[in-house]
Amino acid sequence: MDYKSKRIAILSPVAWRTPPRKYGAWETVAGNICEGLVARGWNDVTIFATKDSITKAKLHAVIEKGYEEDEDADRKVCEILHISEIMEMSDQFDLIHNNFDFIPLTFSRLIRTPILTTIHGFSSPKILPVYRKYKDGYYVSISDSDRDPELSYLATVYNGINLDELTVGKSRGDKLVFLGRIDPDKGTHLACETAKKAGMELIIAGIIQNRDYFDNLVKPHIDDKQIKFIGPVGPVERDALFKEAYAVLHLNELPERFGLVMAEANGAGVPVIAYDRGSCREVIADGKSGFLVTNVNEAVQAIKKIDQINPQTCRKHVEDNFSIDRMVSGYEKVYEEIFKREDAKK
Repeated sequence: MDYKSKRIAILSPVAWRTPPRKYGAWETVAGNICEGLVARGWNDVTIFATKDSITKAKLHAVIEKGYEEDEDADRKVCEILHISEIMEMSDQFDLIHNNFDFIPLTFSRLIRTPILTTIHGFSSPKILPVYRKYKDGYYVSISDSDRDPELSYLATVYNGINLDELTVGKSRGDKLVFLGRIDPDKGTHLACETAKKAGMELIIAGIIQNRDYFDNLVKPHIDDKQIKFIGPVGPVERDALFKEAYAVLHLNELPERFGLVMAEANGAGVPVIAYDRGSCREVIADGKSGFLVTNVNEAVQAIKKIDQINPQTCRKHVEDNFSIDRMVSGYEKVYEEIFKREDAKK
């Protein structure tokens, strides 16, 4: 059966615009799912996002702009108004694809429309009781490593990135790059230590999510000569940044859930040196699109081997595994399974 006439609602977060101007990983993925469905011929797709969002699908919004971009906005009020809107309209859809964490689950037994939740990561063990209360729902993980043993998953669907926004440079850059949120989880300070030990320049790009961490462990390294901080970057600036990159450092302190930056870097032909934690070995092909390491000294040694990595091999790795089309193809199979199960209940 061709399910492409089914009515699909994509629930995106409202911290940032979809797609985000600069930072916003979950909004990025939700937007890519939506645009990918439209490109593959789904003719009734609605995305619930902020009013300033950009899409080829139908846009429904009650929040003017992302609460992170509006100093007068109250986060919880925005979230509840946004989520309750899609739930009150649920009978207009055949499936709600939730990319907004656990709050929508609390509506799932109050509506008839099935909800598929892509779990973009568990922010804290404290939220697990909600997932476990609604463990009979439909779930997808974004990596095999980031799963809760008490939940039943329909599939792992890797995140897909927009390869049209990434170009492989004619030559390799000469700087190390850290791209991501400035937070202990992401190991920004370890990137600084690695650059200093390797005697290379480092460019740090991203939002400061943890100010104390930045001020105490990252800022002391920044001298605007060997180590520079340029703040968050959008797609155009990101592609230019990758042109300067010899390698991207992703020395994550906690197990990585997926790591869009790793796929984005590889998509631009840039090798990634990552700690072998969580999903990193699912995203990086060790020795082919980068190197997996366990400490700073190993990261320094990996830098010496970067010339072994072919930029076109990095790009091909992403094209084969982490494109929007590959991701949406995976979700189509999940949607089909949900529709079959729902039909069997009737």
